[in-house]
Amino acid sequence: MAAKKILFLTGDFAEDYETMVPFQALQMVGHAVHAVCPGKRSGDTIKTAIHDFEGDQTYTEKPGHLFALNANFDEADVANYDALMIAGGRAPEYLRLNPRVIEIVQQFAAAGKPIAAVCHGAQLLAAAEVIRGKRIAAYPACAPEVRLAGAEYADIAVSDAITDGNFVTSPAWPGHPAWLAQFLVLLGTTISL
Repeated sequence: MAAKKILFLTGDFAEDYETMVPFQALQMVGHAVHAVCPGKRSGDTIKTAIHDFEGDQTYTEKPGHLFALNANFDEADVANYDALMIAGGRAPEYLRLNPRVIEIVQQFAAAGKPIAAVCHGAQLLAAAEVIRGKRIAAYPACAPEVRLAGAEYADIAVSDAITDGNFVTSPAWPGHPAWLAQFLVLLGTTISL
């Protein structure tokens, strides 16, 4: 397996687990993962948030960790990457307002490269208008945006994931095992013990 180069879009108040876990897991299997955020450079940090499901109408939020970025957003060139990963949490709400972020998502989609989005990451897919006709999972509060973008909202278990074409999506961090496994399939990654 040749190592893949993955662009990882994240930002302040991205969900902690949805940032840390995939970033580390993809590196663990040998891929190069470049974490970027608009307005920030390699070595800068973002604040993450810990979201939990505690029986309320929506998730609760607590302060997470400082996550160090390892690449410069302004230097991100889609042609240099094999895939895109989008962290969830509140970051996509802000990131979708950045024209360059939208352009990056559109370029990955147009090239047919694998795109993984978790939780609120679907907000970026919807804002970029790249999911029409696709089946997309997201945090349930994002279902209206997914539908407005012309996609079918995949109402799946929070611990599951779905692949449709080059998109791999999951409702939240409990779906990491399924989401990351499906993303690795799209990347052509094989793991042997």
